[in-house]
Amino acid sequence: MITADWLYWLCGAIFLGAAVIVGRDRENPKRIGSVAFWALLGLSFWYGTFVVRKAAPPWLLGLAVIAMACLAGFGALGKGGGLRSTTEKQRVALAERFGGRVFVPALIIPVVAILFATLVVKIKVNGQPLLLKGSETLIGLGVGSVLALVVGLLILRPTPASIGSGPLTPAVPLREGTRLLQAIGWAAVLPQMLATLGLLFDQAGVGKVVGKLTKDVLPQGSLIWAVVVYCLGMAVFTIVMGNAFAAFPVMTAAVGWPVLIQQFHGNPPVVFAVGMLAGFCGTLCTPMAANFNIVPAVLLEMKNQYGPIKAQLPTAIPLLACNVAIMYFFAF
Repeated sequence: MITADWLYWLCGAIFLGAAVIVGRDRENPKRIGSVAFWALLGLSFWYGTFVVRKAAPPWLLGLAVIAMACLAGFGALGKGGGLRSTTEKQRVALAERFGGRVFVPALIIPVVAILFATLVVKIKVNGQPLLLKGSETLIGLGVGSVLALVVGLLILRPTPASIGSGPLTPAVPLREGTRLLQAIGWAAVLPQMLATLGLLFDQAGVGKVVGKLTKDVLPQGSLIWAVVVYCLGMAVFTIVMGNAFAAFPVMTAAVGWPVLIQQFHGNPPVVFAVGMLAGFCGTLCTPMAANFNIVPAVLLEMKNQYGPIKAQLPTAIPLLACNVAIMYFFAF
């Protein structure tokens, strides 16, 4: 049976490789802190597989997370100047040369992930599923990413002139990845941290407290207000925590299940699916959703780091209203 452990180990190796590259960049004024951060992250991916198997104590992983938070909080991460990428002139020339072929590697990833989730998941060996149950899509995502990397190297064939500096080696993607990691900084791990925060909120009973407050405020028997509170709450909690998946257990425990499902007998798939979409409206409006809003600004080298949010607000607000209407008319 194939598990997702290999993917976690690969991710850990990438972060450790980034730590090595950062450590060799003497133009980074905060080289030591940066190396410590990315090395701890890489080792956490490796060590975490043993924690899941209960073969290692989890408290060491907790200490690593606290150490990473301290490094980020005290500004120990910095950007180096030793990793230079292509110039604007080179990028224009490469775009004209390759055209639409540059999108092939990016499209491979979702295609392979879908194939794994729909077809490979059905394969059995000696009566046992080939892929670990619950990890099919994740494994497909990992396989797709590796395949996309190989195809990208074959199509683009980076040369010293096309990457700005450095020899032609398979390490080119790692060098570019490290450059982007330094540009993004600690925000690269923000989605994982916020997802964990959602679980902590759920375990701490935040959803029950919010549910009690909601019941005290909501008019008795008012379906429309219950729908508005659930959708708006999903958006607000997503704005606060930066992740709709983190907001979902809180608002579902507070309003979604006890009010919309049990009290008003709503259709669970419709309620929860549209509720997630309402949360994603909050994703469009918050810098806490770093992978959606901060990372694009860094990659596109935008002058205003909040540019994506400003561009998305006119879509997010009416889309949230549409989700409220869809849930009210089609879920009950």
